[in-house]
Amino acid sequence: MKSLGAFGIYRKAYQIILPWRKIFTQIILAYILPLFFISLVNTHLSTSLLPKIVDQDKKDLAETQVPTSNLTNIFDLLSFPSASYWLLQVTYTIYSFIFSLLSTSAIVYTMACIYSGRKVTFRMVTSVVPNVLKRLMLTSFTIFLVVCTYHVVAFLVFALAAVLIAFGPNTNVGMSILLVVVVLYLMGLLYMSVVWQLASTISVLEDSYGFQAMKRSNQLIKGKVGVSTLIFLNLGLLHYVLQKALERVVVNGESLGMVNRVAYANVCLSLFLLLGLFERVIQTIIYFVCKSYHHERVDKLALSDHLQVYTQEEYSLPLKGDNLDSHYR
Repeated sequence: MKSLGAFGIYRKAYQIILPWRKIFTQIILAYILPLFFISLVNTHLSTSLLPKIVDQDKKDLAETQVPTSNLTNIFDLLSFPSASYWLLQVTYTIYSFIFSLLSTSAIVYTMACIYSGRKVTFRMVTSVVPNVLKRLMLTSFTIFLVVCTYHVVAFLVFALAAVLIAFGPNTNVGMSILLVVVVLYLMGLLYMSVVWQLASTISVLEDSYGFQAMKRSNQLIKGKVGVSTLIFLNLGLLHYVLQKALERVVVNGESLGMVNRVAYANVCLSLFLLLGLFERVIQTIIYFVCKSYHHERVDKLALSDHLQVYTQEEYSLPLKGDNLDSHYR
């Protein structure tokens, strides 16, 4: 399994989903379908609000040309369309984050049960998701802090590069430094995103979460950074294309007619649900691929006992990183 590339991982995901399509379909309807409607509502409302924001900004700019001695104009800049838009984005981010963690918890746990040979039903999955979610939230919050720190440092570096460009003796040197900094910044952000995904899986399948899951993810990803990054970019591109298609032919597709818009909406819905499922199944497969690459063995009995923690059964044995087995050969 350690030699699997991107297409091999895609094929393996399909081979796993097919015989277990019933429970995965139930998970899709419970946790991924709400994500689609959240995205659809956000796209529709955002598209409606943006023109109003532009018009309001033009009006506010014209009004602020007249000098005043009070703070009225400052508060006027916080226009209703702008406030509504940002409130919408915050709400969308929160709900998307919650359902993303819920779907990840459900699918990774289901994959672990399939691998370890444990009986798994949808009712069982829904009962353990809250327990799994706690660990995922801790890991996500930790990585969020790391990403915030990363952006603060990046801002300071960008500011220094801007100073070199503005006041340095050689503008070309400053521009070259800025270009290098931008490339390094994007590479670092991409790497942290890949580590984040693997750390989420580790939080479910091992007795590690938070900073420990990040550290463990950083260790496992070595040697498979290229494949993991390629898959992350491919799935991200598909998400972007699907989002733009949803915006163009469903939300803003009045000229297509109602029948065509409904048909396109169904196509986008199906693709969105399948992509969400494949993304999370692939995320778990990458975990096993990374373990296999490092010649680690996953003990099915230990994994099964570890999963009992979530079902609140009497006996549990934490799964350690050095007690591993390869799978899906």
